[in-house]
Amino acid sequence: DIEDLIPVEESVLTLTSCGYIKRQAADVYKTQRRGGRGIMGMQTRDEDVPETMFLCSSHDYVMFFTSAGRVYRLKRYEVPEGSRTSKGVNVVNLLPLQAEEKVTAMIHVSEFEEDRYLCMVTRQGIIKRTRLNAYQNARKNGLIAIDLDEGDELAWVRVTDGYQKLMVGTRKGMAICFDENDARVVGRTARGVK
Repeated sequence: DIEDLIPVEESVLTLTSCGYIKRQAADVYKTQRRGGRGIMGMQTRDEDVPETMFLCSSHDYVMFFTSAGRVYRLKRYEVPEGSRTSKGVNVVNLLPLQAEEKVTAMIHVSEFEEDRYLCMVTRQGIIKRTRLNAYQNARKNGLIAIDLDEGDELAWVRVTDGYQKLMVGTRKGMAICFDENDARVVGRTARGVK
């Protein structure tokens, strides 16, 4: 298998708000002492900012959740490597996204464990909690992650362990905090609850 020839190493994946993604070796970033000035981690346009950044292994799965409620899956080594100052490649070149569909969340998973969950929240306040292993058979053209209402879009996705407190805030400054078990576990294509 070609995957057996790829060495296991740590990398940093970065996704921007305009959909540019790149991976870099973890040793590009190093601890600085007092008075350090920092280094340029990515070249971006004025309106573009890095949104998601995490450290993962070369054999981890990277899951991309889109505004249309679909999920796509790649292996980490399938994401092209970029230099420290490059802006990366547009995610449209890696995934078969539809028109007007953009990536709203990117997470990494080592294994699709039975006791892990995906918590999703939409712009109109729908929350959905599903077992992580329901997404382990993702195809190249993606899977339906959540059934959305007309005009709604998927905004936020995180992996939880069943013992987390979730806090959801609105643009007008209102927030709610609750135990994740208050949102019952539903199937992969379900809508979720308000």
